[in-house]
Amino acid sequence: MLDTLTPALDTPLPAHDEPEMVRAAAAGDVAAYEQLYRRHAPRLFAVVWRLCGGQQARAEDALQEAFLQAWKALPAFRMDSSVATWLHRLAVNAALMELRARGNQAHDSLDDADLDLPEMQVHDRCAGTERDLERVLATLPPRARAVLVLHDIEGWKHSEIAEQLQMAVGSSKAQLHRARGLLRARLGDMT
Repeated sequence: MLDTLTPALDTPLPAHDEPEMVRAAAAGDVAAYEQLYRRHAPRLFAVVWRLCGGQQARAEDALQEAFLQAWKALPAFRMDSSVATWLHRLAVNAALMELRARGNQAHDSLDDADLDLPEMQVHDRCAGTERDLERVLATLPPRARAVLVLHDIEGWKHSEIAEQLQMAVGSSKAQLHRARGLLRARLGDMT
């Protein structure tokens, strides 16, 4: 995405220099923004990929939209929270908007290549199990999947999920219960 905008970076700033990097990017420094992108994109992509049901193109669209929104809004970012938290919220919002825009259409099947994300690869005997879990997670209904990902993987509270997904807290809890039950049943069918 940003690779075409700037030449290769010299040396990335250490993590403790992130506020300086944010200020530089907010002032229009594309190289500083690219460093923010490189630092945060892999984790954000994993989140939006799961929210988008393992659909690579949808996840890429959502991630691109999140970083475009960030670029536009960065000058107004007040650093009341960490930039990682702020970008995470933008990415989740973009993924949820992507799901709404495309009508939560279920996909026909997942290609194994779609499941080979660097941060998800496991190089031991659990590799097949993890791939199975990701495949089954992608088959869950979109709202149930979103609640499960946000609660069990990302560590959000039900009140945060309810606000983000515009549902009651009780509905968030019910969707989580539903998602876990479907996940157990579908993983059980695979054995």
